[in-house]
Amino acid sequence: MYLDFNRYSYPSRRTVTFGYNGMTATGSTFAATAGMEMLQKGGNCIDAIVAMAMTLPVVEPTANGIGGDAFAIAHVNGKLYGLNASGWSSKNISAKVLRDKGMEEIPTYGLEAVNLPGAPAAWAELMNKFGKLSFEEVAAPAIKYAEEGFPVSVNVANGWKGTYNNLSKNHNDELYAGWFKTFGSEPPKPGDMRSYKYMGATLREIAKTNAKSFYEGDLMEKMVKFMEKHGGYLDKSDFMEYKPEWVDPVSSNYKGYDVCELPPNGNGITALMALNILSNFELDPVRESARNYHLQMEAMKLAYADAHKYIAEPSAMTVSVKDLISKEYGRMRAKEILEDRAQVFGFGDPKASGTVYLCAADKDGNMVSYIQSNYMGFGSGIVVDGTDISLHNRGHNFTMEDGHANQLAPRKRSFHTIIPGFLMKDGKAIGPFGVMGGFMQPQGHLQMMVNTIDFHMNPQDSLDATRFQWHKGLEVQLESTVGDGIAHKLSEMGHKINMTYNQAVGRGQIIWRLENGMLAGGTEPRTDGMVAAW
Repeated sequence: MYLDFNRYSYPSRRTVTFGYNGMTATGSTFAATAGMEMLQKGGNCIDAIVAMAMTLPVVEPTANGIGGDAFAIAHVNGKLYGLNASGWSSKNISAKVLRDKGMEEIPTYGLEAVNLPGAPAAWAELMNKFGKLSFEEVAAPAIKYAEEGFPVSVNVANGWKGTYNNLSKNHNDELYAGWFKTFGSEPPKPGDMRSYKYMGATLREIAKTNAKSFYEGDLMEKMVKFMEKHGGYLDKSDFMEYKPEWVDPVSSNYKGYDVCELPPNGNGITALMALNILSNFELDPVRESARNYHLQMEAMKLAYADAHKYIAEPSAMTVSVKDLISKEYGRMRAKEILEDRAQVFGFGDPKASGTVYLCAADKDGNMVSYIQSNYMGFGSGIVVDGTDISLHNRGHNFTMEDGHANQLAPRKRSFHTIIPGFLMKDGKAIGPFGVMGGFMQPQGHLQMMVNTIDFHMNPQDSLDATRFQWHKGLEVQLESTVGDGIAHKLSEMGHKINMTYNQAVGRGQIIWRLENGMLAGGTEPRTDGMVAAW
């Protein structure tokens, strides 16, 4: 029987999911159920999120891996915590080192794009600080899928094919041999079974050693040996001296609600800057108006002009986060918006005033927003021999520009696209939200907040709604579900509209806790995904 798993001719409608004892949400049914299994075993939302985070490199390797980075915002026992587990560049690399090798930009694939992976450290930190179950219990579902196999979902199969096509020219390059050994000599079709020779053992060792093997033990030795063999940059000291950082989330109040993000090197404050700008306008009462889209697009462009100029490793930033997200600066930038014309903006002067997303909640009121990434698909295209660890290419986000705050330098964390979000009101947690997808993420956060706060849309409706993504200059991707009149009006304003309907506008999840204690969750309709409720 032939079935076309890539054709969906009719719209599919989901409704919001309710739960009380617990809820998990992510882009994989396998990961969502792994998290729910932890809740039903007596674990909390942290146990659930780590089980999900360990499962996703197995079942969705097209977006994240054991060798990736992670960030989290956790609301536990009435307090909000932030975790930055993005890895640093090697002490042996810099813009000068690459220029001396004849490179004028950081490549997408290869060893120059590899920063130290932070995800395993995130799993260990979260379990050590908040977990109730053992690390080995939490890792069990991921290990089972790695060793016994899993059916490949539709969107994972499509992403797998894309990276295979990109890397196929390197099929005979020894540096990339591990990728083809691990992920196959040809991409899978939807429904094909996949398993991995070494990944289960790697995950088991991470859990058994509390991730110490990854940073100072056998797994670290294998990664360093690989680097030495192929002329890489990371060495033992880069691994052994790395620690993830607990940070205080930052927030801005948008129409009575506190929108919480992590501070730089992440990109979350870009969403806060855009919301501060947008708060100076009264939106039209009906969501679907060209003016509403225009104002959000212009606010986002202004925020990104500053983000690309100023956001970097905090120690390298020339302006403060406080100045960037101040209401006064938002008012100043808002004055630059013309309500009838699209513009290209430069950066301002605040001193004058690009994954998988997952979230979980438990019966005790704890909630966590978590994001993990190899950056561009499978990342660097490099898989370490005998481990099935695919290394991310987050170093590609550095710039080679001399004097720039985000210039590639030793032991530095790059500008990061992945951002978890969290919503509060009057000191009480409403819940986690996120929209993954490179530089779409702050734009997705902005649109989820506008949908929720301005237009009172439930989590599923908010995720279903038409989205846009500003690309560069006047270029904006706008989903084809928008009305023809709106697209035409935006074009008349000067926006260069590219109509789309795909994952280019991000993939999101939301869990809100309602006033009666009930949990309400939504999941992304544009990709695989699930809300599991109890």
